[in-house]
Amino acid sequence: MKKLFTLIFTLLTVATAFAQQQFGTVSGTVTTRDGSPAVYVSVGVKDHSNGNMTNDKGQYRIGRLRTGTYTVIVSAVNLGKQEKQVEIKAGENTVLDFVLDVNNSELQEVVIKEKNNKIKIDNPSQSLRLNEPLLEAAQNIQVVSNTAIRDQQIISMSDGLIRNVSGAVRLEHWGDMYTNITMRGSQIQAFRNGFNVVNSYWGPLTEDMSFVDHIEFVKGPAGFMVSNGDPAGLYNVVTKKPTGQTKGEFSLTSGSYGLYRATLDLDGKLSKDGKLLYRLNLAGQKKGSHRPYEENNRISIAPVISYQFDENTKLTAEYTYQNARMSDVGSFYVFGTEYAKYPVDFTQYQPGLAPTKINDHSLFLKLDHRLNQNWTFAAEASYFNYTQTGSSMWPAAVIGDSVYRSTGLWDAKSEMTMARGTLTGDITTGAVRHRILGGIDVGTKKYFADWSQSHQLDAPGTPFLNTDPNYGAPTNGYPEWDRTLDLESRAINAGGTQDQQYAGFYAQDELGFLDNMIRLTIAGRYTYVKQSAFGSDPISTKKFTPRFGLSVSADKQTSFYGVYDQSVIPQAAARLVNGGDVKPITGSNIEFGVKRDWFGGNWNTTLAVYQITKNNEATPTANSTPANPESMLLGQRRSKGIEFDLRGEILPGFTLTANYALTSSKVTSVGDVTDGSISVGDVVPGYAKHTINGWLNYKLQSGVLKGSGVSAGFTSLIKRETDTWSVSTVRLPDYFKFDAGLFWEGDKIRIAGNVFNVFNKYLYSGSYYSWLNAYYWQTEAPRNYRVSVSYRF
Repeated sequence: MKKLFTLIFTLLTVATAFAQQQFGTVSGTVTTRDGSPAVYVSVGVKDHSNGNMTNDKGQYRIGRLRTGTYTVIVSAVNLGKQEKQVEIKAGENTVLDFVLDVNNSELQEVVIKEKNNKIKIDNPSQSLRLNEPLLEAAQNIQVVSNTAIRDQQIISMSDGLIRNVSGAVRLEHWGDMYTNITMRGSQIQAFRNGFNVVNSYWGPLTEDMSFVDHIEFVKGPAGFMVSNGDPAGLYNVVTKKPTGQTKGEFSLTSGSYGLYRATLDLDGKLSKDGKLLYRLNLAGQKKGSHRPYEENNRISIAPVISYQFDENTKLTAEYTYQNARMSDVGSFYVFGTEYAKYPVDFTQYQPGLAPTKINDHSLFLKLDHRLNQNWTFAAEASYFNYTQTGSSMWPAAVIGDSVYRSTGLWDAKSEMTMARGTLTGDITTGAVRHRILGGIDVGTKKYFADWSQSHQLDAPGTPFLNTDPNYGAPTNGYPEWDRTLDLESRAINAGGTQDQQYAGFYAQDELGFLDNMIRLTIAGRYTYVKQSAFGSDPISTKKFTPRFGLSVSADKQTSFYGVYDQSVIPQAAARLVNGGDVKPITGSNIEFGVKRDWFGGNWNTTLAVYQITKNNEATPTANSTPANPESMLLGQRRSKGIEFDLRGEILPGFTLTANYALTSSKVTSVGDVTDGSISVGDVVPGYAKHTINGWLNYKLQSGVLKGSGVSAGFTSLIKRETDTWSVSTVRLPDYFKFDAGLFWEGDKIRIAGNVFNVFNKYLYSGSYYSWLNAYYWQTEAPRNYRVSVSYRF
């Protein structure tokens, strides 16, 4: 290994010295006439293939130019071009700045209008910290744009959004209460605006799409974000921010099962000089289900304000409130002696049970400051407060077609306070470019839950009959919960507490050689985590995790990459059935891939292969429940696979999102599993071997029907292993869902209608509970529709 690194260093040194003798570079800053940076505008060289886009500071850099005189062109959609001549000298960088004859709000209106009509996004959000285009990053990052969300009529994070990303599937969950996404064989971490918002296995509350701009899926460990998380990856929900435009949009949606939904998006200025901006998103929803007696009603309020003190300093404050009222969260499940034994709309729910009520508050505060042309500092803080009052249905026994239903109290509270500071730099030493990232993360998380009370709804000798259901008053009456004590006290008595404090330090240097055609990343994170759960003593974890990446551009549209990264996950929440403490999970990922933009960047493909290894993992047993979470020490598992993603505008008016993933996850060594239920080579549940998705839109570009279009998409899961550990050998059947719709879009109005599950298939997911000797499953809606009308003003 040492000889290999020496060889690589020697080759890079020789190549750099050669490049200094042959080529030069040009770089600079593009600003608007009011002094603001011109973000994401094109900078190219006339009669030459080299080109780039400005970053979020208005900076650009073009390399590999032979000595001579060139014409540099700056342009943006619907704006005039600016041209300047520059003389390139060998081994030198020439600075060439531009000032566009527009103000910042005018430029943003052009750029945002173009961005909002794209399926493909070229640059990550600032919350990912990466100061480079996605094409150059040594990581597989897939972005689901706001356009894709709109076209597919997605209304929440759990509403089919994952069809846009290769290999992503959902496991068992309480309906729309939270989104449990697995990818690369493990549950991935949930982030919002760059903060890890996971505080227990049962959260966070699904985000309503009314305030979401786009979602970034980061595959594999990401030390630049966090290292105390699963090495399978994360998803980062990026919320809508003020744009500087004065605009708005009002939408109405109606659909099957009593869906009525309204959203309002307002964007504009609070001061004449454009320094004080705002964004306000409101949503209200009433929603039923294909199963009777269920409800999922939502209200969301999301105001954002930003103030630009000067050209270098900006402060953004954001608050989001979500209120959810839904039926008892166990209502989505059906239990029986075999899968899919009862009609798709069958329910074992007991009408009259008090609904589950959730109030979710989040607050973000961010200060951005540009120290100079090369360095930027960002300080961010966030606060999350979640309260839940309700219950969860679960059977006490399943005997043939008879069920003794039980319901348990589930009151919960989550509180998180997190902060981070990030320093980014873009400097050049000789012929080597340095993209530097340094940061610190700190946070505290507390979770309280009272699971201590339960009530059997069906009296002995009078079970609920699945073949002849009676939805009248339960024979054993309704529960009467004792909430005399405050939640924190009840949670402590019940052992339903979790607590975590963490701190992390990160440093990264991406060295660019041969005019940034070769990019070598060297980075590391030191993580400290202290946490406790279920009344156990606190445990702490300290670990340094390195990161190495290499990205090579064959040309300005094609890059090859490789990355090695590590992560660590403390496991205080694991209560082993055989007793004893567990060590932290250590994970590593090695990955190679190729990315390519096609036809001027209109669409993109990513092909990746990976292998993830996790050590010391404890996993829930088949008997684990929220009131009695228990785990067994799996030992080591290895996930590997191939992923392919395509997204963008293939032809004028024709957009396509398509992906495929081949996934395998197996036990490679066994830990403390004394009952012999797990052996080397066993499949680790949590994925589908083959995941295939597609979604296309075609809009007529001319003629009498201009603006009209058709959309269609499908999801296919083959050889599903999405259940949990169990003694059952019965596997879930393959899954196929097809959706289609029509739309018309004008300058101000968009009308769209989609039909979901067109072929009316009986779709479900589920698993087996050994202690019940029964299967459980959740059905998806049969054929159903949504129609929406949007008005932009």
